[in-house]
Amino acid sequence: MSGKKKYVLVGSGGRAEFFYSAIATEYRDTSELTAFCDTNQTRMDYANRRLKEKYDYHEVNTYKAHEFEKMIAEEKPDSVIVTSVDRTHHTYIIRAMELGCDVITEKPMTVDEEKCQDILDAVERTGRNVRVTFNYRYAPHHTKARELIRDGAIGEVTSVHFEWLLNTRHGADYFRRWHRDKRNSGGLLVHKSTHHFDLVNFWIGSQPDTVFAFGDLLFYGKENAEKRGETRFYTRSTGNPNAQEDPFALHMDQHESLKGLYLDAEHEDGYIRDQSVFGDGINIEDTMGVMVRYKNKAILTYSLNAYLPWEGYRIAFNGTKGRIEMNIVEQSYVNSGGDKALEGALKNKSIRVFPMFDAPYEVEVEEKAGGHGGGDPVLLNDIFGTPTEDEFNRAADHVDGARSILTGIAANRSIRTGQSVSIDELVKFHK
Repeated sequence: MSGKKKYVLVGSGGRAEFFYSAIATEYRDTSELTAFCDTNQTRMDYANRRLKEKYDYHEVNTYKAHEFEKMIAEEKPDSVIVTSVDRTHHTYIIRAMELGCDVITEKPMTVDEEKCQDILDAVERTGRNVRVTFNYRYAPHHTKARELIRDGAIGEVTSVHFEWLLNTRHGADYFRRWHRDKRNSGGLLVHKSTHHFDLVNFWIGSQPDTVFAFGDLLFYGKENAEKRGETRFYTRSTGNPNAQEDPFALHMDQHESLKGLYLDAEHEDGYIRDQSVFGDGINIEDTMGVMVRYKNKAILTYSLNAYLPWEGYRIAFNGTKGRIEMNIVEQSYVNSGGDKALEGALKNKSIRVFPMFDAPYEVEVEEKAGGHGGGDPVLLNDIFGTPTEDEFNRAADHVDGARSILTGIAANRSIRTGQSVSIDELVKFHK
């Protein structure tokens, strides 16, 4: 173990395996995982079995959530990996830094402006590093878009139109689980759109300034189902006869990982992973439209819908010398319900440049193995391996993490108030 960086991981649910599988396989010579921390012992035990049986790695120590400080004291990690429920990210990020650790956190960094400010203040106070894992930055087609814009293919970017489609398999999944409560996730404009708003910041090299948004729950939820004439309702899918013919139902007893992580762990904390997407208690939006003005005067029009027939996105960059169009169809997936490499895997893609006075042309991008179009392995090497010099500066810190969520946080406030929101009014960055 001499010379290895030591890690502990907080939150052993659906996103945890992305990180612990990398440490247990490709990076076991340079990295060492020593502990899990979670509210649920059954879930940690399942993760330990995965480590041992699937990855031929030693089992690690386990600590309940209230033993977090004890874990840091006993394990003495270099970095804490945070993959817990979004609303708890700030708690572990801040305390880890105060106890002398660096942090690697899943997106979103946190869910509201107060927690965001607390993280920014803690970085300034402690001098520790926070890394936010934006794997979409590393996808080859996204890097290519950054390169084209950087090299002036369409001049100065003046506007971006960004349409993201979540389908009835992947999109529905956010309405079954803890994400359906905005207090947990910040809604899709924070939890999911953090990726998209970060990409726009990354692509155009600017920062959001003013945000206006509309959003509503127009498809999921019991009221919407009743309006469409639905009469058969249920609380949860697994084992329920009313759910047998429902294409939106998730049957956890038919998925080994969903059963091990959630169904078998229910007795400890009562968390139900397979709630009906047409039940009561959903307070996040499924239909959203956002307009953003950036510091460089560029304008973004953005839409996100979570119940569409296919999964993917369409983006158009308009500039002073032309236009770039990027159309992507992604492989749909359910979190923890199958192969991790399917997350963001591409089914179809095209990048087309339309110069103002020349013929349009296609831009070919070689995709590589791994999730998110080959971006995941590059990100993991950046975190656990020996990163090479990156001309695109894809590694994201706490400032990038904050700028990405603040667009969604501002959009949430705009939806509530009907007013435009200035980003500078939400948090203060340290110079």
